[in-house]
Amino acid sequence: MSDNLETLYQQPEEAVIARIRALRDELGERVLILGHHYQREEVFAFADVSGDSLKLAQQAAATDVPHIIFCGVHFMAETADILTGDHQSVILPDPAAGCSMADMADGAQVTDCWAQLAGVLNPDAEVTPVTYINSTAELKAFCGDHGGIVCTSGNAERVVRWAWGERGKILFFPDRHLGENTALAMGIAPAEMVLWQPGKPLGGNTAEQLKAARLILWDGFCSVHQLFQPEHADTMRQQHPGIEVLAHPECSRAVCEVADFVGSTEMIIRHVDEAPAGSKFAIATDLNLVNRLRLTHPDKPIWFLSPMVCMCSTMFRTDPQHLLAALEAIAAGEPGNRIIVPKAVAEPARRALQRMLDLG
Repeated sequence: MSDNLETLYQQPEEAVIARIRALRDELGERVLILGHHYQREEVFAFADVSGDSLKLAQQAAATDVPHIIFCGVHFMAETADILTGDHQSVILPDPAAGCSMADMADGAQVTDCWAQLAGVLNPDAEVTPVTYINSTAELKAFCGDHGGIVCTSGNAERVVRWAWGERGKILFFPDRHLGENTALAMGIAPAEMVLWQPGKPLGGNTAEQLKAARLILWDGFCSVHQLFQPEHADTMRQQHPGIEVLAHPECSRAVCEVADFVGSTEMIIRHVDEAPAGSKFAIATDLNLVNRLRLTHPDKPIWFLSPMVCMCSTMFRTDPQHLLAALEAIAAGEPGNRIIVPKAVAEPARRALQRMLDLG
């Protein structure tokens, strides 16, 4: 921890908040603060733009602001850096804010997978790599180099449909649940999917299984959404008759199958916004978002689906002290914690992102 951060943690939080407000006013249009939906409320309150990771990266790319503070996690700031100009700096308040799902697939593992597939198939002719946006720039670059594409939880079906139109098979990483739930919703049979377990020969499959599969799912997951269980939905329905269960597609197949509505973060927010007063919801996604929906919709009883606290611990690393430290560094002319994706990685990653954006 830097000396400056140690000093900030010794100050009363109300003093830190007041200083953030003052610096935000002082820096004006020199700074854009982006706040992901899963951020803690005291940081989210300072966001100039809020949204999911892609929306925030697109907002950054649509501006000419020189300093962009991304209150999110590492892969999100990487995506923003890829889509913004060289004259813009993308700053992650706490560089240790990562993503456990993104860490479940790295470039070496995916390259090894591709090489193993080449012993069974002709992957460059038969397999379209699709990476969830919750992945490193390195994996987005891999997709860019191999005719692949990026997807979000909101456009996964459209992207998967495009990918199957390009080649007969898909390698989907790093989130097995988003890939499986998307395919099932499209009518793909479970028998047409296999799970690739990194570290095992052929990912734990036989050559025949890989040849027969239409969808190869990487064995990765979100540590938050993994915690929800179908029994939680049963309990909520018993305790609150008429309640509607909403689930993010990063939840397991078992949870999504018992949910009344499955959708991305933005879709869940819109669903709650558009529901009539008195509607009751139990929501399976990050706790910070569920609490925010509860505050903004006092006329709609809202519960967190799990009896346990489930929030993104790495997202939670960005606190008011880190945000203030980032603003102070910009004001001093020495912006720190800048996320820079090397050009050799950024260019193919941008191709994969652009293929997704071109789908609309």
